[in-house]
Amino acid sequence: MAEENKSPQAAASKPSAAGKSKPPAAEAAPAKAGAAGKAKPVPAKSAPERKGVYKPAEGRAEANPFKDSRTGAVESWFQERFALLNPIIDYLRKKEVPRHRLSFWYYFGGLTLFFFSIQIITGLLLLLYYRPTEAEAFARFVYIQTEVPYGWLIRQVHAWSANLMVLMAFIHMFSTFFMKAYRKPRELMWVSGFVLLILTLGFGFTGYLLPWNELAYFATQIGTEVPKVVPGGEFLVRVLRGGEEVGGETLTRMFAMHVVLLPGLVLLFLSGHLFLVQVLGTSSPIGYKEAGLIKGYEKFFPDFVAKDGIAWLIGFGLLIYLAVVFPWEIGVKADPLSAAPDGIKPEWYFWAQFQLLKDLKFEGGELLAIIIFTIGAIVWILVPFMDKKASREERSPLFTILGLLVLAFMIIGTFRVYLEYGW
Repeated sequence: MAEENKSPQAAASKPSAAGKSKPPAAEAAPAKAGAAGKAKPVPAKSAPERKGVYKPAEGRAEANPFKDSRTGAVESWFQERFALLNPIIDYLRKKEVPRHRLSFWYYFGGLTLFFFSIQIITGLLLLLYYRPTEAEAFARFVYIQTEVPYGWLIRQVHAWSANLMVLMAFIHMFSTFFMKAYRKPRELMWVSGFVLLILTLGFGFTGYLLPWNELAYFATQIGTEVPKVVPGGEFLVRVLRGGEEVGGETLTRMFAMHVVLLPGLVLLFLSGHLFLVQVLGTSSPIGYKEAGLIKGYEKFFPDFVAKDGIAWLIGFGLLIYLAVVFPWEIGVKADPLSAAPDGIKPEWYFWAQFQLLKDLKFEGGELLAIIIFTIGAIVWILVPFMDKKASREERSPLFTILGLLVLAFMIIGTFRVYLEYGW
């Protein structure tokens, strides 16, 4: 009877239970288990306690984002191992160079770099045999020219590439100036380029003495005398010479500057200059875009680089021709006790300044010449900041006239020295 009375009550309780809301899952599971009589309620497990510093998972970028690109076997091999350089190559492929009737001037900067590279290679080869001492310098110079296999060719290529490097640097500078490529935002490109030109001239001045022949000795003696007229110039002369007169110490110092100091400075400024060229791109002359004189654009890599390579091949052919057909003479060993011979003059890229010093042959004339050179150099390096019209993409005839005057001064002065002394 008890069991019969219990079942109707249980049956009556089912509808009321169904009408209620469903309990939370955490509580429903133990209740159901208890009703079935299978297991006791199990308490929820707490999360395990973390020990140490918790570091979330890192989302790293793909090491080689170009792995799925269609490339050849060789290019793919390099991409897998130098994936960091792929964005740089991709950037160079997207960079464009404007094409117009003055585009050929763009190649002289690359030619300057090419002849500088030749200087480094041939200079390293000459270092294998050269010794910068007063007793051995000239003898080793003759030994390289006459005894070392192809030593004469290496020496001639080194000498001619130095002259061609300076010539290309001057052409590059004036072409940049007249096309107003120094205008905003390329001011620092001009400044770094001018510093590179000064360092290039320093290469010529310090390397001139290294053969230790008569012409180089007395030319260096005259050249290092010039700063004496400036206040404090005596100290500068002693630093350059290593004493009161040009001697073995001077040769050692010139050699150190030529093979260590100047190359280091050139590589530093050259890296910055090339970086700015790649970031800021190639400039076109003022007004060419508006006048429709831009014929189009070509890819820097590989189109422009390939054309630059052709210019390098032409420059290399010219270099070998000059080295074989017009070799530089060995000269006579320097004798500090002998009198200076007639016709002593510096290298051709100093002839204009040399001629001005000759023209100002009065008391205080040398000091006046140095002041003119100093002011001229300061104005020249500050041209991008002074030429406001060019920065506004407007023609600036005043600065064009200034460039023409500087170019005329250098050409006329150089020609006058040539007429008087010859080559």
